[in-house]
Amino acid sequence: QVQLVESGGGLVQPGGSLRLSCVASGRIFSINAMGWYRQAPGKERDLVAAITTGGSTNYADSVKGRFTISRENANNTVYLQMNSLKSEDTAVYYCNVQRVRRYPGDFAPRDYWGQGTQVTVSS
Repeated sequence: QVQLVESGGGLVQPGGSLRLSCVASGRIFSINAMGWYRQAPGKERDLVAAITTGGSTNYADSVKGRFTISRENANNTVYLQMNSLKSEDTAVYYCNVQRVRRYPGDFAPRDYWGQGTQVTVSS
């Protein structure tokens, strides 16, 4: 089993910054992509940013230039640095890891989700 532990959420004023962290632990041989999604009340869960093992990144248009995703492959950790936060960034942020292989030759890689961390941007 693989567990994801997220941290770093909280309340911040507009224009402020937060840094989210997510550590994957358990039986892990390799992880393909790692990323962050968010879900605001009454809305669907949407991709915020993702990063592959090789460092290729993908961002939602609404966060480009403000958010930066990074990862430490050796520690199975992904970060999301969020700057210039806006009220519309308020949501529950979920960590996601894709195609996790638990051992060499694992032909059934799985995706996992964290439990979510609340980010509230308000004055």
